[in-house]
Amino acid sequence: MSITLTSEQEQLVQGLLTTGRYQKSEEVIQAALNLLEEYGVQYEQWVNETREKVEVSLQELERGEGIELDVVMEQLRTKVQNASLH
Repeated sequence: MSITLTSEQEQLVQGLLTTGRYQKSEEVIQAALNLLEEYGVQYEQWVNETREKVEVSLQELERGEGIELDVVMEQLRTKVQNASLH
């Protein structure tokens, strides 16, 4: 497979090579691909965890265990205010 890089991408690769961390451009590309793969795995885990949380929450709502919207909104306002103070 042959890949053509834009001038910006080539500059990025060259910049990384000058740090001495990588010896060849292939190592830079491999590191980038590894990070992309890791990101995909983490994203998929996040999606699955979020789906599970939504399902649990829907079940709680069906059992009448939910919190009124105005209470939730007030809790969020308080968290935002507290976060901006720190």
